[in-house]
Amino acid sequence: MNGETAWALYENRLRRVSAYIHDHLDEELDMERLAEIACMSSYHWHRIYRAIYGETLAATVKRLRLHHAVGEIVRTELAVSEIAKRSGYPNLQSFNRIFKSVYGMPPARYRKEGSHTAFEPSPNGKTKAMLNVTIREIGSIKLIGVAHTGSYMQIDKAFETLFGTLYARGLARPDMRMIGVYLDDPDIVPEEKLRSIACVTGAADVPVEAPFERRVIEGGDYAVLRHKGPYANMPKSYQWLFAEWLPKSGRQLKDRLMFEEYLNNPRDVPPTELLTDIHMPLV
Repeated sequence: MNGETAWALYENRLRRVSAYIHDHLDEELDMERLAEIACMSSYHWHRIYRAIYGETLAATVKRLRLHHAVGEIVRTELAVSEIAKRSGYPNLQSFNRIFKSVYGMPPARYRKEGSHTAFEPSPNGKTKAMLNVTIREIGSIKLIGVAHTGSYMQIDKAFETLFGTLYARGLARPDMRMIGVYLDDPDIVPEEKLRSIACVTGAADVPVEAPFERRVIEGGDYAVLRHKGPYANMPKSYQWLFAEWLPKSGRQLKDRLMFEEYLNNPRDVPPTELLTDIHMPLV
């Protein structure tokens, strides 16, 4: 077996494991079981996975479970105990402990005092959030990406496939920028039908073979909002941008797609330190 054939096998195995993790976050994810899905010994598979993704399987599972959990804490009224169960935690105590270690407070308190509460209206009807928006003129951007259908909070599944495939094919480069392109309005389109694409820049020479597809972001003026914090808070940043900033800006929205650029990696920084530039196209 030559090197190219071997990496093609790893690529398929990475996809299988990644898909299984995302589809079974509410279940016990035994590391030995994941190695079985990869059709490799646990000893070798864990090393290959870490080499490709830059984190252990256990770290991936913990990160994705907390990402799922904080989204439900912010967006729903579900009991914390139910969210813990839906996120794969065996009991509320372990969920509280792990959540606090990452977000700085237990989940029940986070629901009341977390960073998303800065967007709640004050007595004068305005939010407490102090957000920075700049106007930038950008050129067109060529992208390559992996399509995702479903909740925008789960686009990370497409990013896992994108980067796993790029690394397995030897195509990943450190100068590639992470871009999320969102095709539908979540206030109108049912969640299970939402379309998005997990993309990277700097891939003009990458062959367009499944699961990749090409996209181009049109150039022009964009309002760029720098969002700091968990991705679960992003809908509130969008709401502020449309409801408070745009009417006062003197600018008009252009009929083009919005997109997000992710300035750091959730594998490298805690959720509270994530930086995202939201791009709104302007006339």
